Amino acid sequence: MAALAIHPLAQEDRGHEERFTATAINMGTRRATIDRVDIVVTQWSPQVQRDRLLAVLFEKGPEKLLDVLQDLPKVGYFKTPESLAYDLRYAQRTPLPDRGERVVLATDRYIRFWEVARGSRTTDYPFTIIELRLDGDGRGEGKMSIATRVLADKKNNTVVLENWGTQPVMLKDVRRERS
Repeated sequence: MAALAIHPLAQEDRGHEERFTATAINMGTRRATIDRVDIVVTQWSPQVQRDRLLAVLFEKGPEKLLDVLQDLPKVGYFKTPESLAYDLRYAQRTPLPDRGERVVLATDRYIRFWEVARGSRTTDYPFTIIELRLDGDGRGEGKMSIATRVLADKKNNTVVLENWGTQPVMLKDVRRERS
């Protein structure tokens, strides 16, 4: 388990949409796969939304966090060339000391019918989390956890993603696309 700290001074910006591209390398499958991922953020989530999500997680747990996240408006989407777009429900960016920024994106994961019908343990992992770290030129790398369990570490006051260190899809050659 690895802690995912969310910076308290993240900026809110509802200006223009931002586009990112990345090469996704998924080592968690039987055969490693490589694909392009397109991410579009149409608006950044306000600080008050971040605070509300954290309060729900810490006070009521991940099940209620999922309910609240699913009720949030769409703030963007991500997709591969072969997939439909998946709506993003949370998008936060935080400035880094080197003129760069950290981008955290979250949404509920689409649960397929066969997962529910078979009672699969995969239904215990209903969140998708993406983290990008960009330098001042808008280039960098990141991670994407397509199916993760979000937990509250009340002792350290952090959000913990159960499989963040072992199972995420690596995002290489991340680039902010200029409009």
